[in-house]
Amino acid sequence: MTNVRSMRQRAWSGVAAIALAIAAAVTVVPGTPLAPAAAADLSKFNAGFIISDRIFYDWSTMSATSIHAFLDGKGKDCQPAADGTPCLKDFHQTTTTRAATERCTGAYQGASNESAATILAKVAKACGVNPQVLIVTLQKEEGLVTASGTRLTPIRYRSAMGFGCPDTAACDSTYYGFFNQVYSAASQFRRYALHPDSYSHRAGMDNTILYHPNTACGSSTVHIVNQATAGLYNYTPYQPNAAALAAGYGSGNSCSSYGNRNFWNYFTDWFGPTTNRLPVGVLDRLEIVPGGVRLVGWALDPDTNASIRVHIYAGGAGFSRLAGRARSDLSAAYPSAGINHGFDEFIPLGPGDQSVCTNAIDSDGGRNTLVKCVSLTIPNVPPTAHLDSLSTSAGEISLRGWALDQNSVDSIRVHIYLDGAGHSIAAGDVRSDVGRVFPTLGAKHGFTFTARAAVGNHSLCVYAIDTTGGPARRVVCRVVTVQNAQPIGVVDSVSASTDGISLRGWALDPDTTNSIRVHVYVDGAGYSIAADGMRPDVARVHPGVGDKHGFMLNASVAAGKHHVCVYAIDTTGGRATLLRCVDVVSSAVASAAAPLSASSSPLSASSSPLSASSSPSSSPSPSPSSSPSPSPSSSPS
Repeated sequence: MTNVRSMRQRAWSGVAAIALAIAAAVTVVPGTPLAPAAAADLSKFNAGFIISDRIFYDWSTMSATSIHAFLDGKGKDCQPAADGTPCLKDFHQTTTTRAATERCTGAYQGASNESAATILAKVAKACGVNPQVLIVTLQKEEGLVTASGTRLTPIRYRSAMGFGCPDTAACDSTYYGFFNQVYSAASQFRRYALHPDSYSHRAGMDNTILYHPNTACGSSTVHIVNQATAGLYNYTPYQPNAAALAAGYGSGNSCSSYGNRNFWNYFTDWFGPTTNRLPVGVLDRLEIVPGGVRLVGWALDPDTNASIRVHIYAGGAGFSRLAGRARSDLSAAYPSAGINHGFDEFIPLGPGDQSVCTNAIDSDGGRNTLVKCVSLTIPNVPPTAHLDSLSTSAGEISLRGWALDQNSVDSIRVHIYLDGAGHSIAAGDVRSDVGRVFPTLGAKHGFTFTARAAVGNHSLCVYAIDTTGGPARRVVCRVVTVQNAQPIGVVDSVSASTDGISLRGWALDPDTTNSIRVHVYVDGAGYSIAADGMRPDVARVHPGVGDKHGFMLNASVAAGKHHVCVYAIDTTGGRATLLRCVDVVSSAVASAAAPLSASSSPLSASSSPLSASSSPSSSPSPSPSSSPSPSPSSSPS
């Protein structure tokens, strides 16, 4: 069929039609120009891109309930006609079942006494056309959305969409009836899209479009961008001239037409932009959590199924996050948009009075939507800390623990005072156990500290430092006693040769990093030598004490059997450690034993590294090939 609704000139033939369109929308004051109830800016009207395909064919924009609420709002002051013709919000009709077709791929199940809102929603879904498009077409053709009183007539419902009503002939009775009109118009819009080459106005090319049925009024070349716009011109094949655009909803001149202008006006005023809809979103929850705030909500752009970004501004900083979490609750309100539009974000934020604003970002670079701004006060919380272990050994004091500030995601500092001397260290070691308890703050909050300490009592205090300058948290303050540790060492080898006796090994005192002395007795004759030779193998097994702990002695002795004993000498005057006693047979010829090393000196035969009342009984320590055991981990209290 051709030009089933080119343009019934109610839309352009005079002021009467315009008055009908706006009668329920504004109160007209004599002598003032007619104006729309909302502020559609016709300077933005684009003849080649009246409405986007995405918006035009999005059937899910309104449910029957939301359509009914919309019609109630627009017709809140509507009075039925004297003959009983109802307002659109109150209109009902029994509908017939329509099987699925090429154009309307969903079947329409007829029902008794259906409301106009239900009919619009069901037709929109069956034919894949935005119900907002159908509502606006009802208004621009017959003014039914806002009509009241005498403006309500059975004829207006009979030809509600202007379908089958050409400009030059009477309406085709085949398409009479409200349901018939709505279904036929929606089906025709789909037909335009399925068979674009069958119609005179086509997308993606230049088209000559008249200003008025009177060809003398002229035309212009319009590049039609998309199919939805081409469909509107195939339905109503005229564009507004400059006078029509300047008039708003009012009348222009004798060459003005208003159908597509009014479509754009009504859609923009009632439902927003026709080519780029604004994003929408909701902030469901904002709560203060350690280190900042947590925001839970959703945001989507009706122009795309893809997840969009939300921009969050807090504490003078901006954060861009993707609203891509599954939100199945959105499927009812936005059935064609998908469900991946939720967000659950942590934003770091310090204490004090703060403002947090969330914005939904337009997918096409259009205007963004402010979802919500919230003002709140975040309290300053003192640092939280725990000392997992405090131990002393081998002339050292060692600490292990964790500390954090619940007002900051950053690692904080820990101050340690040992006998009044201060040490500032970062609590930045990875502690996954702490991270599990404080997930928003991360895991870098552990600390370890080791310091050399002489034998005796020591004053130790540990503080966790507040990041905002508030009071520090005292973790521990106590007296720690370092016990004297016995020297340790190993005699690696003792051998006899023609020159005498040779021995080598290592020895150290865990209470000091300094080299110690070793006493060697050969048949009672003593030698005192320094264990200060380089032994990197010892340093690897005993880190922190250095590597200068090796010793070596070559002693000339007479031929025969000799008794050799080696002792490691305690630096604090405590008991020495017997490292080894062994008998050695030498074939050397010498008159007397004498030290060969310049650093060694003989001891008198009566000297001994032990007190008179004690005797050496300790056995040698393991060789440097062994490794220390790790300390057990602990969890935050």
